[in-house]
Amino acid sequence: MFEREVKAGRNRLVELPALEVLRYYGIPTVPFALAKDAGEAVAAANQMGYPVVLKISGPKILHKTDVGGVQLNLTNESEVREAHNDMIASVRRHLGDDIEIWASSSRRCSEGQGNHPGMTRDPKFGPLLMFGLGGIYTEALRDVAFRLAPIANTRSEMVRSIRSYRLLEGVRGEPPSDMPAIAECLMRLSQLVTDHESIQELDINPLIVYARGKAPWPPTPYHPAH
Repeated sequence: MFEREVKAGRNRLVELPALEVLRYYGIPTVPFALAKDAGEAVAAANQMGYPVVLKISGPKILHKTDVGGVQLNLTNESEVREAHNDMIASVRRHLGDDIEIWASSSRRCSEGQGNHPGMTRDPKFGPLLMFGLGGIYTEALRDVAFRLAPIANTRSEMVRSIRSYRLLEGVRGEPPSDMPAIAECLMRLSQLVTDHESIQELDINPLIVYARGKAPWPPTPYHPAH
């Protein structure tokens, strides 16, 4: 997949190929599908179950919200069809007609703890993994941990090392988050960026984590690259 994108003159994966890569490595993703028109968007939503989210997808579209390319919490066929048409019209107003655009439909996540794993590749040391809680904890508090990949033997320590780790343990009656699942995702992310040196930067924001055993769908199998 990476070679195909490079040959096409692109230096980053748009949302759907990126989700396919994550799913191949067993990192849980929401159910998703690519829709070429409003009818396909409705069919995908019916298959996944409501509520759903529609997002614009295309090789030249990076900041979806800036062009009206995100529609949230759609609960029936009529809303999906109307949202699809409004979204396509908005993107064309911003970017013109001479672009490739599709809609991607995905199942909306229920409430959970937002986490933010990521990676940047240092030219000297290689892939540097990052982990922190999502939202204000990453952006405002800078409460993140960094480790060099691979991290197969230190993944749990990486999660415990952030200052806001107690929030993952559960406070004020909140159930503890599924720490083994977080650690497993970090291990699989470590394997992904170790296998593919062409990946220079990667962000999963957010990685929604639930209480242990409460995820709305099971994780996908792990398919190592070797």
